[in-house]
Amino acid sequence: MKRTAKILGIVLVLYVGLVTVFESLLGYYQPRGEENLLITLTEDDGNESQRVLSLFESQGELYLAANHWPRAWFRQVEQNPEVHIEFGGAHSAQSGDYTAVLMQGAEHDRVAEDTALPFIAKFIMGFPPREFMRLDQR
Repeated sequence: MKRTAKILGIVLVLYVGLVTVFESLLGYYQPRGEENLLITLTEDDGNESQRVLSLFESQGELYLAANHWPRAWFRQVEQNPEVHIEFGGAHSAQSGDYTAVLMQGAEHDRVAEDTALPFIAKFIMGFPPREFMRLDQR
């Protein structure tokens, strides 16, 4: 019994380490691809900062998702929902000023289903709860 508990403990520590390293590297490098956008948001101290995020579309609406454990940017947008995004270049039709609206209830559930992540992605991210914001163009 002690040996089983010890092995499970080691596996748990290794898993937490894997998730920590993955999330840290992702936040540090902020990879950019075709489905990523650059968001400019206002921090609590009034300074602007930029983050690379994934843009999701569901039923013709644009959404941001907090898919990872580090989500300070999400809390900052909740406090100050007026944001600027660049997607597909500064002159893209989707680039511009938006108001981010927190999703809850049925709309949250629909977007979560429409943008479901594969099991391996959830596993490597440590199964964080997903939160969504709809982007309403100003």
